[in-house]
Order: sequence, then C-alpha cells, then structure tokens
Amino acid sequence: MTILITGADGYMGWPTMLKFAVEFDERIIGVDNFGRRKWVEEIGSSSMVPVASIKERLKKSEELGFRNISFIEGDLADKEFTRTLIKTLKPGIIVHLAAQPSAPYSHISLDKAYYTQKNNVLSTLNLLWALREENLNDTHFIETTTTGIYGAPNLHIPEGFMEVVDGEGNKDVLPFPNIASSFYHVTKGFDAVNMWLMNMHLGLPCSDVRTSIVYGIETEETALDDLLATRFDIDFYFGTLFNRWTAMILADYPLTVYGSGMQIKPFISLEDACQSLVNIARKGNDGRYEVYNQLVEYVRIKELAEELNKAAEEITGSSPGINFIPNPRKEKEESEYKFDNSKFLRIIKPKDIEMAKTLPVVIEKLQKYSDTIKSHADVFIR
Repeated sequence: MTILITGADGYMGWPTMLKFAVEFDERIIGVDNFGRRKWVEEIGSSSMVPVASIKERLKKSEELGFRNISFIEGDLADKEFTRTLIKTLKPGIIVHLAAQPSAPYSHISLDKAYYTQKNNVLSTLNLLWALREENLNDTHFIETTTTGIYGAPNLHIPEGFMEVVDGEGNKDVLPFPNIASSFYHVTKGFDAVNMWLMNMHLGLPCSDVRTSIVYGIETEETALDDLLATRFDIDFYFGTLFNRWTAMILADYPLTVYGSGMQIKPFISLEDACQSLVNIARKGNDGRYEVYNQLVEYVRIKELAEELNKAAEEITGSSPGINFIPNPRKEKEESEYKFDNSKFLRIIKPKDIEMAKTLPVVIEKLQKYSDTIKSHADVFIR
C-alpha cells in the first residue's frame, strides 16, 4: 500500500510525512507545488526558521533512517496531473493537507479570493473524482478542514453533526451548517460537503479532521536535525497567533490583540496535530464520513496575551505589553462557544502540551534567529 501526503512541503505537511514514515512501513509519497513558499514571499515575509529545499530534506531524512519517503512536485488543482498521480500510485490512504490556508490572504483582493477557492476546492474535488474513476472506493481519504467551518455560534458545537427538531416535533441528525467567516474557511466547508457526497455515492471512507489553530516550532522528528525543520511563519497573513506572538516577544513588540480580546479560540500543538493524523490512519474507517474536532485546549485571547507577557518577564526579563487594535476580522467577540472533541480525544492522548508552557522552548529555539525576526517586525500587522 502507498500512502499519499498532500501539501508535504508545508508547516504541517512535512512533519506529518516524517511521522508517517516512522510509524508505517509502506511507501510514503509527498506531493506539493511549493505554493506556501511563494505566497509568504509574495506578501514580503519568509519563514523565520530556515527551510531546506525538498532535495536537502529528503537527503537528510534518508541519512537519519527515513528510507520510505518519496516526493513528487505537482499541482493538485490540475485535474490531469491528479488523475495520473492517483492512477499511478493507487494509494490506500490519502492525507490531504494541501491548501491555501490563510483567511487574511484570501481577503486581500478578488484575485486572492478567487485563487483560494479555485485552488482549495478543485484540489479536493480532483482527488475525490480520481479515486472514483480508478475504482479506489476503499482508499481512506483524510482531510484537515477547519473548526472555522462552524463560525462562532454561542452554543456547544458537536463533532460535525447535530440533532435538529422542527416546529412539528420532527427530528433528524444533520451536518452542522457551514457558517464560515472567510473566503478561505468557506472552501473547507465545500470540501466537507464534497467528501460527504462521495461517501454517500461510493461509500468512500472519509475522515474530516476539523483542525483548530496549530502552534509550535517542531515535532519529535523535525527536531532531529536543522535540515528537517519545518517552517515558522510570523506575519499577519500566515503566522498563527501563538507563533506570531512568540516572535513579537523576541522583538520586544507589544502583542497585538484584535478587538476586545474576549474571543475564545481552540488550539492544538503541532506535535499532537501530526500524531493524531497518524492515529486516525491507523484506526481506519469502514466506509463512513466521520468528523473529528482536532483540538486540545481553549484559550480566551486576552487571557493568553496576559499569560504570555508574564511568562516573557520570567524568561527574558521584560514583557512586551499588549496593544489592542481594531479587529480586522468579522467575528463575534463575546461568544462562549465550545466544542465536543470527545471522539478526537479517543484518537490521541495529548502530550501534556500547553501553549504558555511551550514558550520557553520556542523562545530558546528562535533566539538564534532574533535578528531576522526583528528585521521582519513590519509584517506582524498589515
């Protein structure tokens, strides 16, 4: 059996491929068009942790014993490339991580919104239809969508489905509606519906992994050598909140909080996120469309900023403070929503990782790049 990892050059994709290579004997084949590198460069930033070329990564991984990894460069939005890829490899498992993942980037212009929706939706659709055309109806299709599909309703969010009762007392269990708040997040809602449809028509095993905000600088595998490092973005468009704030601490730049800071956000460490995908693949799927809410902890943004300032004082001797700025996002700020992640927690036992507790490790790793970070302070906010 072949395992295909899409988006294999990305922040999550590369460490996920290494983790699969450790835990599976099968051939692990990554595919990517290096879009993330281009998008970040386009907006005037770069990874603060130097990212080796895919050739250097593969060479070093083989030297360290990862002997079952291969890579193919290609664009999954190209249906002919995708058809050929699936026809040739006939993968037993696909872990689909490839996407333009930034909500702010998708809102820069019509061109960026158009590109994001075309790239993300067609890539998934091409993969699903290629499986259908090749009669690979037992291939386990695992995709990281996003908890952003749910929006921010003021209620307890189930893992994908909810019981609905109409005015006459009739009941049914339906998928939670896609009420995403960005042109990027909407694409993942489309992907969820397309997986649901392909499962309905073919019985294709689909695991919809609704990823929360991922943070962290490394996994057990990427820590083995600098050439195996994954990227670490800190800019407004591609830097996730904790990662960007860590860079701000090193640059002695006030932590920017959007609006009131009363928003509650779900998070998961990079280590747990990648390991959970391995565990979902190992668990398998007997022909269902299954949803996992991939999160471990909730944080109120203002409280996290205060906690990180306190931790920064202990680590560096000073704290950068907090700068409340007008919220550039259209979102509820007072919502008390929480998620049911009980099914997900049966998949993975989190490694006792909490954001504030990881700050010393991340700061230590980033110290040698502090000059680069300070020179990129203009990308913290748009």
